[in-house]
Amino acid sequence: MKEALYYKKLKENAVNCNLCPTKCVIKQGDFGNCGARKNIDGRLYSLVYGKPVSTAIDPIEKKPLYHFLPGSNSLSVGTLGCNLHCLHCQNYDISQADADESSSREILPKDLIDIAVENGCKSISYTYNEPTIFFEYVLETAKLARKKGIKNIMVTNGYINKEPLKELYPLIDAANIDLKSIDEDFYKNICKVRLKPVLDSIKMIHGMDTWIEVTNLLIPGHNDSDEQIKKLVGWVKKNLGERVPLHFSAFFPTYNLLDAPRTSPDRMLKAKEIALKQGLKHVYLGNVSLPGSGDTKCPKCDRVLVERGRFEVKRNDIKKGSCPYCNEEIDGLF
Repeated sequence: MKEALYYKKLKENAVNCNLCPTKCVIKQGDFGNCGARKNIDGRLYSLVYGKPVSTAIDPIEKKPLYHFLPGSNSLSVGTLGCNLHCLHCQNYDISQADADESSSREILPKDLIDIAVENGCKSISYTYNEPTIFFEYVLETAKLARKKGIKNIMVTNGYINKEPLKELYPLIDAANIDLKSIDEDFYKNICKVRLKPVLDSIKMIHGMDTWIEVTNLLIPGHNDSDEQIKKLVGWVKKNLGERVPLHFSAFFPTYNLLDAPRTSPDRMLKAKEIALKQGLKHVYLGNVSLPGSGDTKCPKCDRVLVERGRFEVKRNDIKKGSCPYCNEEIDGLF
């Protein structure tokens, strides 16, 4: 256990957690909404510090990040707990579990650095569950990673308060942010939180020195109408720019959202068409096998510069961050 950051002590041994916008008031002996932080004798503790339940060497394309060190491997790490309770969570077995259920072995920040170095990983990705809820673990690992020249990546829902964001993200080199919908009711009914803090976080992170890519999971009948897609794409273009990569991902029925069908390939292609027509330059499709759906094209001459298979870079023609055919600069870290 490690004493948590960003909380206040209240009367009668209660505490107020200020890590995320839920701002839990936690009584003595109780867990926070995320299941990873607990009030013990009037102090708030992180129960997941140094206790990942999942670590793996992943291709960075699996995050997904397509414009950040393509073709490289990333050490991925995640714990138990989450500050969202999405009905369709694919990792619900770890995200919706209380941290005291964990029997994982201890892997301290310095151990993660050693694993990354030994396996030739250029980055560490904080992922699988929501990394905000293992904030202290991420923070200390990220500081050590920076000293070793290892990049730090957040795969996140963006549900974090401003002050912890300001402390953490100067250490974060890239983030894939899951913008689940642009509709407040979707966030309320499906994710059990509010939309506005997510949008605020995305804009704040975009204003920092952190590379951003955005993912939107298309769930039939919930957030996949043409109108909703146009609205989300419009927000991304207005607030993040036309060159921020947008990944549409196909939904598969899981957890507590089993009544919605799979996302069809036609709907995925339509979403990409809408995004391109609205002016986005880099639009990708995930969880589907469609030719060219993961390829990076030059926004000026339209040639394929990075050809991908499933989580695999087959060809990368980008030279010093530019298209070799027309010299157009390609945003990202190549």
